[in-house]
Amino acid sequence: MLEIFKPTWMVNSIYSVSPAQLKEQGIRAVFSDLDNTLIAWNNPDGTPELKEWMNALHEANIPLIVISNNSKERVAKAVNNLDLPFVSRSLKPLSFGIERARKKLGLEKKEVVMVGDQLLTDIAAANQAGIRSILVQPLLNTDKWDTRINRFFERRVWKELMKKYPDLKWQEDLND
Repeated sequence: MLEIFKPTWMVNSIYSVSPAQLKEQGIRAVFSDLDNTLIAWNNPDGTPELKEWMNALHEANIPLIVISNNSKERVAKAVNNLDLPFVSRSLKPLSFGIERARKKLGLEKKEVVMVGDQLLTDIAAANQAGIRSILVQPLLNTDKWDTRINRFFERRVWKELMKKYPDLKWQEDLND
């Protein structure tokens, strides 16, 4: 049961994962959660660091697609300045949004990775979809009210994951 919440990698910040590292892993597309993963939930403009990382992915021909549980209106408004494609109402932890994006790109499961800051939604959805995942530290220590509920349960899951998988460690990048 715990395996559904186990990330493939745990990286402090997605910005330290280079396109070269992704390509070494056979990854041809990055799917990402939005709030507290790509952008702070209370800052839709993103950071210069995010924009640099997005440009590096673009130059390497690696598409970045937002997979979010938020409404179409909310996600569209949030990614407007970033000019990113997205799947809204993805129903994470179910795999529907991931599958929809993967099939649209015509890629195999081994060619995509899901990035997110939550075990109970992002990582569980990736595992349900049979793809690899990168758990990142949340950009902020605060969450929207509804995410706080998930974090409460996530702390319990973390304890059990660490017992069963003591080798799970935060890394600087995929090669760490």
